[in-house]
Amino acid sequence: MKFLSALFLTALLSIATCLYLPWWAIAIVAFLVAVAIPLKPFASFFAGFAALFLAWGSLAWFISSNNQHLLAHKVSLLIISADSPYILILLTALIGAVVAGFAALSGSYLRKN
Repeated sequence: MKFLSALFLTALLSIATCLYLPWWAIAIVAFLVAVAIPLKPFASFFAGFAALFLAWGSLAWFISSNNQHLLAHKVSLLIISADSPYILILLTALIGAVVAGFAALSGSYLRKN
């Protein structure tokens, strides 16, 4: 139950925080949630990783599909040299997930000590 609450809180607070702060505020949110909800380090990492992978992935897919992936086609050609908006969405979700996962891992280790 703690895992699901950490996952839900991290995703919800990260999306709400990114409305007003820069994108890297997800690390602060994941860190604080990991400090507040005691989990083992691997579970804490996975909760932060999964929360942001699902949140940013679904948000990026929703925003991109609303305009028929027009911008994502052009940006994917620039960044990954392939015309695949889905790989760009996956890359976006992975970047947010790794940042939040390591921030949650750091918060879990802080709580452990």
